[in-house]
Amino acid sequence: MNREDFPMLSSGVVFFDNGATTLKPKCVIDKMDDYYLNHTSNIHRGEYEASVITNKLYDNVRNLVSKLVNCDSSSVVYTSGATMSLNMVVFGYMKRHLKKGDEVLLNKAEHASNVLPWIKLSEEIGIVIKYVPLNKDYSLSLDNIIKCVTPKTKVISLAHVSNVVGDVRDVYSIGKFCHEKGILFNVDGAQSVPHMEVDFKKCNIDFLSFSGHKMCGPTGVGILVSKKELLEEMDPLCYGGGMNSFFEDDSSYELKSVPTRFEAGTPAIAEVIGLGEAISYLLSIGMNNIHKHEVELKKYLLDKIEGISNLIVYNKSCDSGIFTFNIDGVFAQDVAVYLNHYNIAVRAGNHCAKLLKNEMNIKNTVRASFYFYNTYEEIDKFVEVLKNSKDIFKVVL
Repeated sequence: MNREDFPMLSSGVVFFDNGATTLKPKCVIDKMDDYYLNHTSNIHRGEYEASVITNKLYDNVRNLVSKLVNCDSSSVVYTSGATMSLNMVVFGYMKRHLKKGDEVLLNKAEHASNVLPWIKLSEEIGIVIKYVPLNKDYSLSLDNIIKCVTPKTKVISLAHVSNVVGDVRDVYSIGKFCHEKGILFNVDGAQSVPHMEVDFKKCNIDFLSFSGHKMCGPTGVGILVSKKELLEEMDPLCYGGGMNSFFEDDSSYELKSVPTRFEAGTPAIAEVIGLGEAISYLLSIGMNNIHKHEVELKKYLLDKIEGISNLIVYNKSCDSGIFTFNIDGVFAQDVAVYLNHYNIAVRAGNHCAKLLKNEMNIKNTVRASFYFYNTYEEIDKFVEVLKNSKDIFKVVL
């Protein structure tokens, strides 16, 4: 699907590391080049033609995000990525509104970006972190969440799609539950927004974070979406030019309205413009079409690997394009090196979800993660290489 749009695929690489980052279509590259070649300028600081063009492109990306995830454009904050977005939620909003003894529900399949900020906040103000038990297949259910909720529960924070197991959490039901109980709902959308329809309003999400580079956009740019009334109660983490209305020598100052107050200094202008082009590109394909293709690839793969006796698969039942496995008796990184010999790119390791080892009883796994430009022919090659893995050490060593 749309493979001709991706220059890197001409090298023959089988790129199955889309959970880490995605390839960039030529239209995104061209859009960023156009900024640098034809209208380089800062934003909201000039009245000349190049600046007017840049302002228009930059500001319009909020409207594109609004269309992508069904939110108000005035509630879209540009950040450096999902990690920064999540840190802004924890240290800009939660630190101001939570108190000692308040409970935050996490789970042990979460990415470091949705665990470490909470651990740091617990050190600083004494919040209590509780981990919701996972099911036997390492998925997260609303039933298990409900069992962990107490009157002290103030926040439920989770990834919409976990980056290792790939289970798609029922954010609609969880969001509805949170809304009814007055619990804040913080969602890491890094592995969902690029791959499926996400409805910020329908799912009663309070904070939604995602990254540009995982959705055909450039690195160094991300998004935080929140309800405007929550943003009004959030402190910026960075102060400087562009986010204030005035400041005086008597130490008085006034911040600009949201979302601009969270975007101090010169932002990643080319990257924001590139992200806008990526969003337009994905919307032209259709998010449902993307998700459907990934799930079909995964099902095709599962059928093809039947009979490979030394293959251990950890997430057969998940409804996403993430395939997590090991080869029995072989270190995960060695499997990745072996696959690279055949020009197949995957990720091996703990995938920044370092608490999951306590649930899976294994530290490292291999992850193949699919996107709309992957093909059944690539799956066939992948399976053939896995079938021949008895010779792995002849390749690795």
